[in-house]
Amino acid sequence: MKTKPLGEKILVKRFEAEEKTAGGILLPDAAKEKPKEGKIIALGDGKLLDSGKRAKFQVKKGDKVVFTSYAGTEIDIDGEEYLLMSEDDILAIIE
Repeated sequence: MKTKPLGEKILVKRFEAEEKTAGGILLPDAAKEKPKEGKIIALGDGKLLDSGKRAKFQVKKGDKVVFTSYAGTEIDIDGEEYLLMSEDDILAIIE
């Protein structure tokens, strides 16, 4: 299914959680912390300005990003989990 975010929303695929610690201890699912990093899958048209024009995004499709802990809304598309968030929730681009 193809999904296009509306307005200033961004669709992000969260990276998988680490399976084990740096010391090699395997983590059960309940102990895994959800990563705050992901890849941008799709962008909306941009924020609607008072002038009627759309603001450009600072990020682009395919960028790897870091976002806030409670960013966005989790959604399920074809059995895959994604986050739908605003550009304001994104803290940085990973290069």
